[in-house]
Parts: sequence; structure tokens; C-alpha cells
Amino acid sequence: MDDVTRVEWRAWGQAAFDEAESADVPVLLSLTATWCDHCHEMDEQTYAEPRIAANINDRFVPVRVDADRRPRVRDRYNMGGFPSTVFLAPDGAMLTGAGYLGPDGMRQVLDSVGTMWESKGEDASRIPRPLREDEPPAGRLSSDVEGSMLAQLEESYDETAGGWGVEPKFPLPDALEFALKRDREMARRSLEAVSANLFDEYDGGFYRFGAQADWGEIQHEKLLDSNAALVRAFSNAYLYTGREEYQEPASRTIEYLTTTLWNDDADAFANSQAPGEEGSYTLEASDRAAVDDPPVDAGVFAGPNGLAIEALLTYFAYTDDERARRYAERALETLRTDLLEDGVVAHRLPDEVTDSLERTPLLLTQARGLRAMLASASVLGAETLEGARNIADVTIETLRDGDSFVDAPARGAGLLERSLRPLDANVALADALVDLAILTGEERYRTVARETLEDFAGASDRFGVQMAKYGSVAARLLEDPLVVRLGTDAGTDLHRAALRVADHEKVVVPNATTELERGAARVERGDRASAVAETPEKLSEEVRTILEQ
Repeated sequence: MDDVTRVEWRAWGQAAFDEAESADVPVLLSLTATWCDHCHEMDEQTYAEPRIAANINDRFVPVRVDADRRPRVRDRYNMGGFPSTVFLAPDGAMLTGAGYLGPDGMRQVLDSVGTMWESKGEDASRIPRPLREDEPPAGRLSSDVEGSMLAQLEESYDETAGGWGVEPKFPLPDALEFALKRDREMARRSLEAVSANLFDEYDGGFYRFGAQADWGEIQHEKLLDSNAALVRAFSNAYLYTGREEYQEPASRTIEYLTTTLWNDDADAFANSQAPGEEGSYTLEASDRAAVDDPPVDAGVFAGPNGLAIEALLTYFAYTDDERARRYAERALETLRTDLLEDGVVAHRLPDEVTDSLERTPLLLTQARGLRAMLASASVLGAETLEGARNIADVTIETLRDGDSFVDAPARGAGLLERSLRPLDANVALADALVDLAILTGEERYRTVARETLEDFAGASDRFGVQMAKYGSVAARLLEDPLVVRLGTDAGTDLHRAALRVADHEKVVVPNATTELERGAARVERGDRASAVAETPEKLSEEVRTILEQ
């Protein structure tokens, strides 16, 4: 991305900060992403301007960071989107920052920051609040959490355009799934809005978001993680309704993921696809076919791949779609063979951008890798539970700080030496630990999951709809999820019937032969257990009985 610029970019690392300290100048951090159209535009219009580049090279130490490849840097310095243009003191503390800056805006900011540094130096810097105040507001989980989250969804629901909030309008797959079980009509209208506005009818897959409240000004980049999450959400909508309008977007997105975003060399999913040529998305199909395909970032990242594996297995569980199963298994094999070692899921495979495999545990990557292993055990009956245990145990050992988790070990240049306690990643791990406790019978994982959520519970009434997953996991801990245990292998009629019980928050446990006779099934919820069922029809009856108790 930086080949068109005249800026002498340094790599992220302590050497850049040492250089800034020695020269007594600030660091200019440019956070970009390969799929970000505005990032390329800023390179071409701002950083390529000779006088701006000379000013930066003379008065700053410029550092370029790919946000996807260095998520810890992204999470500490992101200014709300990409590009992020952040000015730092030599110790990594923030001076000021902005998003996209055109040439005139950049000239003004460079002069302002230069003057600020000359007059105040490091006294002008600050540590962002999430890194300064590390203790979350703890409390007790109560049934009010689920109700409060539902009330927030209802309050921010857009009756006219569907979805939640005003602008920009994101698809919010976790909110879609939360609403599916608690307000089906709100979920239905929002799913239809996402499909109508963000789904690419020509190539398949979902665009990232709409900049306007009515879903206008679509941002046409396609990211693996958001597409995978939407495959799962639409698959779960199909589970409840059996309607083709939900199955088709999921199916066609899987086709997109397994073609356009499939990296044959790595046998896994690529990271993203950049927007196409401006105006190409409004062309007729015959004309669009003549336009060059937008570039794909072939980087393989473990977290998004874990999410894709779970999503494809969810779709397979409801449809027996062999394509979804086959590609999920291939990506899972790459994750297990090339990315997982001693319970640590490496963030990414080496690629043309960086050629090293760093095995530092990252909380969200660990959580998504764990979910992929659990989905494989539940849906395919694969022998992945031991690997899942290892991931969970290493995460608890290395990243648990108090009753919740930090994003990674506190080490590295700049603010990487300070811990961050991300709510979304904590919730994702807690959700996986609930399933792990059921699949393994080890209650300790459930205890950690509950303590994790309680560590944030004091502020749960203020979580926005983006954190709907917190409400879902809290409900699973307080009310106990539906569990179907099977004395059969995966793939039997009884197993398929269990997977298709209309509750996407359930847990299916195949091969529970130490508890059940071969060919039998039992439905549980907390301390309640059904009679034994030996046919899909009898299983459906026992599910209804348990739910009515």
C-alpha cells in the first residue's frame, strides 16, 4: 500500500520509538488495512505529496501498521476507523489523532503537532482511558441482564429501515442472533434489511456496512469475519423458520467464501476483499462481469478462520451441505496443523507482508479457535475436545487477570506494554467455555465463564446493542442451555434431529456412551432430564416436554 507514498515508513517496533526518543520528535503512526479504500486514497493524495512527505520525514518518525496483522496495535490506537492517523510521544502515549486527512488537513495537523511538541513535549501526551483504568465494574449476574439487553434492542430498533441505530448501519450479527430467540419479528425485519441492502446479488457475500441510516452509501469491502458471522446468523434464522430467504444468502455466501476468499496454497480462508471500481456495483451483470475483480488480501488469520469454520459447520448441521462440511474440515486441519501448538493459536500464517509466525496468545483468537474445535466435536463428532481443552487451559493460565481476561501478555513497543481488557473477547471466550463445560463434563470451565461475565456485570445495563452477545451468554449461565446427549455417533438420524432442534443456543453432545446406551438420546436443562428417546420423533416430544417444565 505504501509504494506510492514518499514517506520513509519504519516498521512497528521498539527501534522506531528509540529513534524518536533519540531525535526528540514524535512518532506518526499510520494504521491502515488492505481492504480500506480511503487508506489507498490517502496514500495517493496525501502521503504522496512531496512537501508533506518531506515534512513528515524531517520532523517525525513515521510508522506504518497493517491493522489486521497487528490487532494489539489496532486496538490501542484506532481512532474509530481506517485510516487512523495517530501522533505519539516516544514512549507510545498519544498526543492526538484523526482519521482520514487530505493534504490541507494534514498540513494543518503536522504544524499543530509540531508546535505542541516543541512547547509541551511529553506533557502533552495521554494514556487512553481503557488502558489507564483497568479494573472493570464487577457485579452479580441476574435475569435483568437479558431483559435490559432486549429493551436496548427495542429502543434502538429502526422501525423504518430495519436494524439498529442511526448511522452508520452495521449488520450486527450478534444482535440478530440474540433477537432470533427473544423477538422473532424484530430479528426477521432486520435480517431482511441486511439481506436487501448488504448482500451482493452478483458475487455473493455481504458488504461491510451502510454509511447512512437507510443503509445508503454502502461500503463495499467484504471481510471474512463479518461474512462468517452473517452465515451463522442466517443459518440460525433458517433453523427457526425453514425459509429459503434465509438459507439462500447463507448458501451463496459460503460459495463466495469457498471460491473468492479461499486460499488454495494455505488450504484456508483469505482475509478480505477490497471494494471494486466505483460505480461497478450498479452495473448490469453482463457489464460487471467485464470489470476486474477487486483485489483479495490472501492473508490467513486464525480468528476469522475459526469463525468461518463454526459458521460453515452450523450451516452443515441444518442442511447436510457437503461443500460447507468439506471446506470447514480443510480449514480446521490447517488451523490444527499449522496454527495451533501447545494450546496457543497463532494469530496468522506467514505471508508476503510478514514472514514470521508469532505464537503470542491473543484472547479473541484463542476464543474463536476454541469455538471451531467445539463445533467440530458437536457437529462432526471429531476428536477435537482434547485440543479444545488445551486452548482453554492455556488461555486461562496466560491471559486471566483477576476474574476476567486481558487481550494478550503485556509486552511490546509503545502501549503494548499495557494490558487491555476487551469486553467482546471476554464474552466470546465465556460463551465457548459454557459449551466446553457441557461437552467435557468439567464444571470448572462454567465457573470461569460466570466469573468472567460477573467481572463486567456492574456496567451491563449500559452495554450497547453491539454487546448483545453478553445478554445471550448471561442467559445461558443463569437459565442453563438446552443440552441433547446422544449415545450415537455423529451423522445418525438421531444426531441430525438433535442438531435441528429449534434453539441455536443449545449444545449437542454426540458419543455420550458412558451415560447412555447405544442408540439412545436424552434432553437436559439444568437439573431436569427427559426420558430416553430412540427416534427423532420421540426426541422432539422430549424436547417439548423439557421446555414446558
